[in-house]
Amino acid sequence: MKTLNRENIAGVWSATPTPFTDELQLDVESIPRLIEHHLRLGIKGIFLGGTSGEGPWMSDAMRIQLANEIVKSNQERMLLAMQITDNSAMQMIENIKRIEDTGIDIAVIAPPFFQINASQEYLKNLYFEVIENSSLPIGVYHRGKHSSVVIDTDTIEEIIAHPKVVLIKDSSSDLAAKKMICQAIKKRKDELFALNGDEFNSVPYAQAGYTGFLFGGACFNGRMANDILKKAQTGDIKGAQVLQDHMNEIMTKIFGGQGLPYWLAGQKQMMVELGVFNTRKTIINYQISDECINTIKEILTQEKAYLRP
Repeated sequence: MKTLNRENIAGVWSATPTPFTDELQLDVESIPRLIEHHLRLGIKGIFLGGTSGEGPWMSDAMRIQLANEIVKSNQERMLLAMQITDNSAMQMIENIKRIEDTGIDIAVIAPPFFQINASQEYLKNLYFEVIENSSLPIGVYHRGKHSSVVIDTDTIEEIIAHPKVVLIKDSSSDLAAKKMICQAIKKRKDELFALNGDEFNSVPYAQAGYTGFLFGGACFNGRMANDILKKAQTGDIKGAQVLQDHMNEIMTKIFGGQGLPYWLAGQKQMMVELGVFNTRKTIINYQISDECINTIKEILTQEKAYLRP
């Protein structure tokens, strides 16, 4: 099992989209290109099977195939995490068993997909049962109020105190959660690492002491996100915010404008334009307008220094 430390965790991670063929099979041909592209962007780790990765909609067999193909192409150059979330501890433990021999480094638990009136005590015990029965180190994906099953700050605090939890992705946009997480990573120095998941507002998290970022858009904005992180960590907050504002403008255009109607289709279209993916197919049939496709082509020309380093 790989040693997990600040050297190999700190930086920008990608919650990568998954490439599919026109027939919605895993596009194995695109995976080596996906890995090399992330390395060019300076990505430290890849998160598989999350929302951007469409993991909840894949079959078990496809998720295992994805893990195996990514591990084979990666050749231990980046850390690899994979979401194993499901509706019960039993199902999540089984999901970990399915990936434990593939070479995935971290199993990530997000809130369950579906619970009815679950108490915080029940949810805490659910997480603890999975954590204690896991053969892999654990990452926790905290979505706060953005999740259909809300796990509150006090419960997350107890969960991330567990010694087998090595990573937390925080997409909650919750100031109280940010304060608690900063205290937790100080208390568990070099044992717990925090990655911000709010890619439209990353500067305050870098200032606060988060270890890095984990973005769905990092498959194209990873180089820019790295520069934001470095500027913020070295005290150039104004420069970091200027770059953040520019990245926000780019992301908004790629995702289709206000409300981000084409967020995943736009992301995948950019991967097609970059020559990484063969198609922009999504399992749940996200659409994109011709206008947005033309905008993405323009952005690729304008921002090639960041998008094609």
